[in-house]
Amino acid sequence: MLKNNIEIDVKVKCIEAETTQAKLAEDVGTTLAYVNRLIKKSDGIINKTFIAMLEKLGYDIELTYVKREEK
Repeated sequence: MLKNNIEIDVKVKCIEAETTQAKLAEDVGTTLAYVNRLIKKSDGIINKTFIAMLEKLGYDIELTYVKREEK
């Protein structure tokens, strides 16, 4: 089981960075529609087969976000 809620995580990180999903999409060279589709699709970012394999091995998945230090 994926313990993170990717949609909420992205929204929170956008708020923390004082940016929008539209600006994020522009910055990574894609469209807002594509970013939304990835976030809302249950296996868009984390592949459901990957999750199933780790579940069979007895693991849940938790993503940890670590802010890079500015240089």
